[in-house]
Amino acid sequence: MLLIISALIIAAAIAWAGVQISAEIKAARGDAARSRLLQLMTSFAPALAAVAADPRALLVWQPLAASARKLFPADFAAIDAVAGATFPFSNEQLQAAHDRWTAEWLAWERTHDAEFKLKASAAEVELSISGGAPLMRARLEAVEREKLELYQRRYEEYVRTAKALQTLIQRIN
Repeated sequence: MLLIISALIIAAAIAWAGVQISAEIKAARGDAARSRLLQLMTSFAPALAAVAADPRALLVWQPLAASARKLFPADFAAIDAVAGATFPFSNEQLQAAHDRWTAEWLAWERTHDAEFKLKASAAEVELSISGGAPLMRARLEAVEREKLELYQRRYEEYVRTAKALQTLIQRIN
């Protein structure tokens, strides 16, 4: 009888130890999952700041985020659920970045035009004062060339970036 009671006590101790070990393993898995979520969120904090400063940063960060979402779909789904939107960049954020890029282009275009109107006016005044001197005529032409070249370079950058941002938006939708 004593042998049976001893065996039952040992079996109960082993079962209790098994339950405790199982609980610790579950807790460790939960801690690891929370740690991974925190690491993902922390990893994309610089992206959010970079995009806030310059919409072109999305062209670097969004493909990285898409790859991370494929590697850790359950983790991103959990973050999305808490955030109430796609993490780290929602459709609204992508569209807002595109809109901001366009608004910045339009503001630059107005400033560029005003700046070069002023430069051209000054060159025209100098040309009229000089009586049409070839040097002053060349200066006026150089101002016009500079205006056009700068505009073309900036416009190419605007179009390239706007198209890339639009492509990101279409991939998400």
